[in-house]
Amino acid sequence: MILPVQEMARELRDLCHARRERIQLMEVCGTHTVAVFRHGLRAMLPEAVRLVSGPGCPVCVTAQRHIDAAIELAAREGVILATYGDMMRVPGRLGSLERLRAQGAQVRVVNSARSALELARANRDHPVVFLGVGFETTAPATAATVLEAAREKIGNFSVLMCHKLVVPAMRALLSAGDVPLDGFLAPGHVSVIIGAGAYRPIVEQHHRPVVVAGFEPEQIMRGLVSLVRQVIEGRADLDNVYSRVVSDEGNRVALELLDRVFVAADTPWRELGVIPQSGLELAPAYRQFDALRRFDIVLGEDEDHPLCRCGEVITGKAEPRECPAFAGQCTPLSPIGPCMVSSEGTCAAWYKYGRGGEGPATHRSEEPA
Repeated sequence: MILPVQEMARELRDLCHARRERIQLMEVCGTHTVAVFRHGLRAMLPEAVRLVSGPGCPVCVTAQRHIDAAIELAAREGVILATYGDMMRVPGRLGSLERLRAQGAQVRVVNSARSALELARANRDHPVVFLGVGFETTAPATAATVLEAAREKIGNFSVLMCHKLVVPAMRALLSAGDVPLDGFLAPGHVSVIIGAGAYRPIVEQHHRPVVVAGFEPEQIMRGLVSLVRQVIEGRADLDNVYSRVVSDEGNRVALELLDRVFVAADTPWRELGVIPQSGLELAPAYRQFDALRRFDIVLGEDEDHPLCRCGEVITGKAEPRECPAFAGQCTPLSPIGPCMVSSEGTCAAWYKYGRGGEGPATHRSEEPA
């Protein structure tokens, strides 16, 4: 019996059998990247189809200046900095949050913005700063937490805002024209919040097909078949193969939360620079919870490691194997960039699942247990 994934792989091969030009597709989401590697899907694609990683790993796209600001805050006397675990080992100019904690700084790993607020309630004599990282998936929870802090007048809580919006980054990639992209595999989790309809401007203004897909192998392959078929037929449509979870209009409650607490703002991205209206700031009514304002932090310039090509990897300009530091100077135990740190990082996926995801990993002995 032929499994559905195998059937779709054969369909892709049939579609591309006479194709000479390469079809380059971007999986925007880091979770898609990892799923593709974990299930060995790259090895099932025809030669004419190439997948490249996009700026969908929240840790990876966080600009170096924000990493440095978080480290500066954590180093201040009495400050408790609460963060998701993936941010702990991201290198900054002055080390990492993990290293600061080893030196005695009060850096706490939390699994939600609400947990950071609980820390503020339990430590009224200490300012608690939540490092708010992520796309529209996690931003509503941050918004709800800010509303709760405002209702309860919890004055020692604030947020270092690093939340970003997916669609402006996709548009920036296409406008830059550095990497030829024939279509996008859109992220499932973000799409639950913003709705499939949010990608319509990409299709209509840039004439690129966009397909929303989940993270199971069958979902990913179904999305790739749709994209390849559209490219070959010269079409650019919005397709949603994850319709049992993702609606066209998205989660209205979550979107209303975002509109109430945040405003869109120009914000820096790793490699992509400052993208207009691509980030979220606290609305004027809630700016007392803005950590940058509260602690008078001035964001500096981005100073990435000279060997790190993470920015190029997350914009489809390079693959990890093209980085001279990959699997040598840069490993999960000694990362020099966020793409090797994050669980959704492309470099970490290449390292764990093998070069290119087509064979077993060759460096697993260096991974932490």
